[in-house]
Amino acid sequence: MNTTNQPGERRLYLDRNLQIIFGVTLMAIMGVSSIAPVFPRIIKELEISPKSVGMLITFFTFPGILLTPVLGVLADRYGRKIILIPSLLMFASAGTACFFVRDFNILLLLRFLQGAGAASLGSLYAIIIGDLYSGRDRAVAMGYNSSVLSIGTATFPLIGGALASLGWYYPFLLPGLGFVVALAALKLINPEPDKHESLRHYFLQIFSVLRQFRLVCLFIAGLSIFIVLYGVLLTYFPIFLNSKFNSSPFLIGLVMSAMSFSTAVTSSQMGFFTRRFSEYTLLKLSFIITAVAIAIVPMVRTFGLAFLPVIIYGVGHGLAIPSLLSLLASLPPMQVRGAVLSMNGTILRLGQTAGPFFMGLALGLSGLSATFWTGALVLLLTATFLIVTCRGRWIRG
Repeated sequence: MNTTNQPGERRLYLDRNLQIIFGVTLMAIMGVSSIAPVFPRIIKELEISPKSVGMLITFFTFPGILLTPVLGVLADRYGRKIILIPSLLMFASAGTACFFVRDFNILLLLRFLQGAGAASLGSLYAIIIGDLYSGRDRAVAMGYNSSVLSIGTATFPLIGGALASLGWYYPFLLPGLGFVVALAALKLINPEPDKHESLRHYFLQIFSVLRQFRLVCLFIAGLSIFIVLYGVLLTYFPIFLNSKFNSSPFLIGLVMSAMSFSTAVTSSQMGFFTRRFSEYTLLKLSFIITAVAIAIVPMVRTFGLAFLPVIIYGVGHGLAIPSLLSLLASLPPMQVRGAVLSMNGTILRLGQTAGPFFMGLALGLSGLSATFWTGALVLLLTATFLIVTCRGRWIRG
């Protein structure tokens, strides 16, 4: 492993392997962030309801619920790259095909196939970082990767919104970049787990890790983060901006990019934060910050003020993701890291899939503001769970 005793002494972001992982990470988040600002225009052009547009996220994320754990086991048994490269090619092929479709039902089918290709990507980048780095280097690498993820989340809405000025379907050309990343991934040099241990011993190791209550805490935290991110921020916040301020896709993308840039700056400073606080403390703090940010949204009265809650949310999110992934990667040994982190990927996909659905119910029951109040409540309840229920078990573990 290319690690040092003092993570600040080496610029991890210059590591070629980590740079390839950055590309995988960008593909993992492109499937939603590049089209979210176009939702209002898709509603109009395809003559669908605001509740139906959330299916473009649901159909994309649902395959991951079923496929991610299976692909994680295969990545442990046969190697990371054997799963990574075909996944990238499928993501790119199905995603680009969406550009040529004008029927909503066919679009949903292609989104399902694209989601199947993306199923492993969101966990593989964390798995490979866990393989390559250890100690504080791992947290720093996760932070850099989270910064790249956030920069992508910031720029993809802008690019998607700009491309939508040519036609609502133009953002679907972006997944074609997956072909380039697949080619680069052929040069990835990473340690691979032992492929010779028996299946019985392999599953006993997985069971041993799953028995840790700390893992349950982290799974619940990740589920909560992604329910709110996908159910509130990525689905109904663009609709909020459009309905309240008649914002164009480009302006919606501009506001959403502020959250991502805020996340990127925060995540890039994980080396600074982890020298002063534990990742567990940073994770708890992140839920309080993001809950406050979500609760502010319904009180926004001008378009300019819409930047305030998303910037605050970005700070909290920038603390949450690298802390969560670093803690998760530290629990299992390399031989079962793929399975355990892929289970987390399934849980995150569940959050991505359930978020738009449940927030859609809140919308139907009490209006658009209810989606934000509900999201803030979910985050506060999770913070309480981590502080009250998990703290003692974490320390003893």
